[in-house]
Amino acid sequence: MKYKETLDWMFAQLPMYQQKGKIAFKNKLDNSINFALHLDNPEKKFKSIHVAGTNGKGSSCHMLASILQEAGYKVGLYTSPHLKDFRERIKINGNTISKKAVKQFIAHNKSFLEGNGLSFFEMTVGMAFHYFAEQKVDIAVIEVGLGGRLDSTNIIVPEISLITNIGLDHTHLLGDTLEKIALEKAGIIKKGVPVVISETQLETKGIFNMLTAQRKSSIVFADQQNIKVYSTDLLGKYQIKNIKGVLTCLSELKGFKIKKKHIAKGLLNVVKNTGLLGRWQQLGQEPTIICDTAHNKEGLALVLNQIKQESFDRLHMVLGFVNDKELDDVFNMLPKNAKYYFVCPNVSRGLQTEKLQRLAEHFDLKGEVYTTVSEGFKDAKVKAKKNDFLYIGGSTFVVAEIV
Repeated sequence: MKYKETLDWMFAQLPMYQQKGKIAFKNKLDNSINFALHLDNPEKKFKSIHVAGTNGKGSSCHMLASILQEAGYKVGLYTSPHLKDFRERIKINGNTISKKAVKQFIAHNKSFLEGNGLSFFEMTVGMAFHYFAEQKVDIAVIEVGLGGRLDSTNIIVPEISLITNIGLDHTHLLGDTLEKIALEKAGIIKKGVPVVISETQLETKGIFNMLTAQRKSSIVFADQQNIKVYSTDLLGKYQIKNIKGVLTCLSELKGFKIKKKHIAKGLLNVVKNTGLLGRWQQLGQEPTIICDTAHNKEGLALVLNQIKQESFDRLHMVLGFVNDKELDDVFNMLPKNAKYYFVCPNVSRGLQTEKLQRLAEHFDLKGEVYTTVSEGFKDAKVKAKKNDFLYIGGSTFVVAEIV
């Protein structure tokens, strides 16, 4: 198969959580363990950092990778979801996996994948681990896809684990309280492996302390440490929390030589070194145009706080969501004086614009509906004056259609 045919097969044949939601979420690691065995356990052939959390884990992963690259290491980076190209998920020193490598991996393992009914995510994790082992990376930064305990990535035994924070996201899968979700995220904690928590939260601190004690792992809460905060090219002020977690994680990482100059340069060149997209990303000036992939209450609260600190005449918001989000809390936070452009991302889980508009009206949020994300964005650009502020977000998939 050619590359496009390979991708078409992957997306069509294998359930993908980002497209199909709950039916693609499997509650056991058997498939991942069996596939790793089939691949000769590549996850045991490279060192790793495992990163979980509700918000900030993607940015944290890219910061870690960038700093380690500046320190001269060959760094694998596995993240999800992708914005434009599937290959964004699997990188080494900022370079995506080749189309040839994707094609060959699927061709060599297609019968196993079909015969064992692996999910899209299980297969992709196997591909990443195989690639990192084959390319002999010095270390790989591995982002948890969903939750932690039962996530396909949770077959690794990392050098250190990082948990950014806990928020109420994917509650239909992970639990409806911060405590329950923390238990799922804390499932990445391994016996004797150090753990860093980026943000101390009253509801979850006891759970992390209890589980690390049980597993004889050390634990450090990054926001309680005295850390020098460096500048970064990731523009959102909310990145300060992520930076503290990242720097604490690296200070606890044994066997790697990382100097202050590597940290400074790595944080200033995250986008250049790793190709990260969609984190408070500026797309235009006059009007200021910003997109961000924040897609839950906690993430959007940080983004809205950042918007409040900006200077502009009128706020325009191009918003779309997927249909498995609890949106009441989000709508409660959204500014009533903004002009809204309601859109639906082009995925099967996309929340239809008419329904989105009706929900928004309950909270006195007024706006028009558009058939596509690009139509809404285009109209917003026409209507926004040069001193206005235009924001695009609500879902990773909305951002993916305009970056």
